[in-house]
Amino acid sequence: MRVGYVRVSSKRQNLDRQLEALNDVSKIFTDKLSGKNTDRPELMAMLDFIREGDIVVVSELDRLGRNNKELTDTMNLIQQKGATIEVLNLPSLKGIEDENLRRLINNLIIEIYKYQAESDRQNIRERQSQGIKIAKKKGKFKGGKLKYQKNDPKLQHAFKLYLEGETEKDIERITGINRRTFRRYRERFNVYRSDDDK
Repeated sequence: MRVGYVRVSSKRQNLDRQLEALNDVSKIFTDKLSGKNTDRPELMAMLDFIREGDIVVVSELDRLGRNNKELTDTMNLIQQKGATIEVLNLPSLKGIEDENLRRLINNLIIEIYKYQAESDRQNIRERQSQGIKIAKKKGKFKGGKLKYQKNDPKLQHAFKLYLEGETEKDIERITGINRRTFRRYRERFNVYRSDDDK
């Protein structure tokens, strides 16, 4: 059986392009979740559904995972089931009749694709890092926007509770501000108690 899997990053995005590309599959599983989200119920359902001899069809390899490790793990699960993968934007292997040879070439192509995708991501991260360093030198980099300003009522309430002796754990429970986040804001705005180890 040819089994399709499609994923878009949010509920607002349209699945039509991927669904049209997978018009010859017998069953389709769809997720509307970011690739960063590893809890993808339809991907898990697809992995549970497939059987030996099935072909998992995706429009692009990154639909199965956002990095090399996730892709490798997912592909290993597919192969453990005795199924194979067909990636529509990679070279077609339809002319090769020997199944073992087709599987070998398919795996080699996918490994090259994974390497290239991971390399591209690393290059993007390096360029971003270099850009931030240059901007900092020029005094133009301001960093991410603060979630709370100093006069934010919620943050001021948290500071008040802290100065009155509440623990960071209790402050998190009362205000909803994560304790690590709260600690960073205390340090940023110099909010300390006499018993703090500065």
